[in-house]
Amino acid sequence: MRIKLSAKFFLAFLMTSLTIIALVVVIGGWYADRAFSEYVHKMEVLQLDELTVVLTEEYRENNGWERLKKDRQRWQHLIRPRVFVVDKEAPDPRPNHLPPMPPEAGNRERDDRGPPPVMTGDRPPDEDRGKKSPRPPFAIEHRLTLFDAGKRFVIGVSFSPDDNTLREITVDGVAVGWLGMRNEKRLSRPHDVAFVKAQIMALCTIGAVALLLAAAMAFLLSRHLLAPVRQLINVARALTARDFSARIKVETGDELGQLANDFNNMAAQLERYEQLRRQWLSDISHELRTPLSILRGEIEAMQDGIRTTDGSALASLHAESLRLGKLVDNLHDLSIADSGTLSMKRLPVQPGAVLREALQKYLGRLAQRHITLVDELGNQQITIPADRDRLEQLFCNILENTVRYTESPGVLKVRQELTDEMLIISFEDSGPGVPEASLIRLFDRLYRVDPSRSRDLGGDGLGLAICKQIVQAHDGEIKASHAKLGGLLIEIVLPVGDIRSRPVNL
Repeated sequence: MRIKLSAKFFLAFLMTSLTIIALVVVIGGWYADRAFSEYVHKMEVLQLDELTVVLTEEYRENNGWERLKKDRQRWQHLIRPRVFVVDKEAPDPRPNHLPPMPPEAGNRERDDRGPPPVMTGDRPPDEDRGKKSPRPPFAIEHRLTLFDAGKRFVIGVSFSPDDNTLREITVDGVAVGWLGMRNEKRLSRPHDVAFVKAQIMALCTIGAVALLLAAAMAFLLSRHLLAPVRQLINVARALTARDFSARIKVETGDELGQLANDFNNMAAQLERYEQLRRQWLSDISHELRTPLSILRGEIEAMQDGIRTTDGSALASLHAESLRLGKLVDNLHDLSIADSGTLSMKRLPVQPGAVLREALQKYLGRLAQRHITLVDELGNQQITIPADRDRLEQLFCNILENTVRYTESPGVLKVRQELTDEMLIISFEDSGPGVPEASLIRLFDRLYRVDPSRSRDLGGDGLGLAICKQIVQAHDGEIKASHAKLGGLLIEIVLPVGDIRSRPVNL
């Protein structure tokens, strides 16, 4: 069975709340029972301490326990409840504070069916004897036992001092007996049990109310937490339908908010890539259409007899075919670079030497364009791990760009420098310059500062894009800026790695 994430969140919160509330009720009930039992025992012990004073006077008056041992009525009279609330300021319950014994108390032949009727306020009158009155709070007379100094039974309900709370009875500093109160493992008086049950019932009621509130909070919290997830699902579906403008509304700064921000960034990148893809297809089709149109026009003119098939016509067709072949080769190189399979053979290479070889190839064309070459490469030979063929392709593309677009007469300055284990090779020309807005797009594919003029000069807008791919494949960086000579400054930054340099004459 498939359970929605909202239901899982709700059940998780609800089960957590239920577990906590159940533990609170169980532990709270156990603690209430234990705390109240300790309180009751403490009150009972206070009575036990007071009765030891009474029994001490009884022993002193009778010089022993023999009289009390034979007279159960007097025993019951001595231990009967007298006060229900212990008052620390009340006088000690000495024998002279006891109510007078009835005349029948001295009759030794009277049976032990129970205490005789008394005329004090703490016993019911004769006419109420048949009615069972409730036991006073903290009454302990039914659990008391008197033991002698050797803890032998004298009178009471227990024959052994085990499982009794004992209080020593001393006369003139000598232990003469022990008053024991039988311990109870659980509360037995109805009103005590009722009190504890009432506390537990109150805890259960509070727990039930808390559980209902927790369920409501879990429902609202699960909806709140899953709101960004629902937006994420909707936006993901929109992206699947190629709606790259869909975005998530970010309302929180937590992990879900960060996830929404990252997803929006991804959607923005996808939208940008989609725009670039469309522009790329449009530019490629345009670039391929131009040489194909020229070729078709030339061939049709020859077929119609408008143009003679001579060496000039064939040279024109050959030039257009070369241009078309170069465009296809460049597109192939870019596709290989995008797929990450650009062939690289990294061996120890001297970029300065490779650049000087490329400059030798372009000296004639630079002279034809009246562009003066200023060589500031110096005599320091620096070796880096690189692909020699790719470096030559890189330098030739930049020099080709300079020859085509630098105005005549002009200047081209090349130099290299080593800083912080990075090799910087720069190409600086005298202009014309590039607008500021075009600098960041100069290495984009098929981008031209002046499309019409660039096409006339034979450029396809892929040379600098290939340069960027080659530099990035060498873990380097290429950037363009305004030159001090008034033209374009292109800087190539390559990591050196293992540096081996020495002065040489190139």
